[in-house]
Amino acid sequence: MANTVTVTDQNFAQEVEQASELTIVDFWATWCGPCKMIAPILDQIATERAGQVKIAKLDVDANIQTATRFNVRSIPTLLFFKGGKLVDQVVGAVPKTKIDERIAQLA
Repeated sequence: MANTVTVTDQNFAQEVEQASELTIVDFWATWCGPCKMIAPILDQIATERAGQVKIAKLDVDANIQTATRFNVRSIPTLLFFKGGKLVDQVVGAVPKTKIDERIAQLA
């Protein structure tokens, strides 16, 4: 969690849509088992790619407005933003290799 950023409805635009680097937003909830499975993978990516990729976490229960805006219906959902624009998404707990592949395609 040290290299991840917590985003909310209030700071989403500033932290994600105004970010210059590739930003991955993890839409999650405390009660979600698959979300807990993918969290350490995202922490690892945040550490390995510090300065290249920003990992942001958004609790869907506390930030319904943003989750609704991006039509997040299942969690975990990872939304990839480049230059502040949504460019890709991954739904479900996927292996680290899948996330690394997406980052390589988008970087």
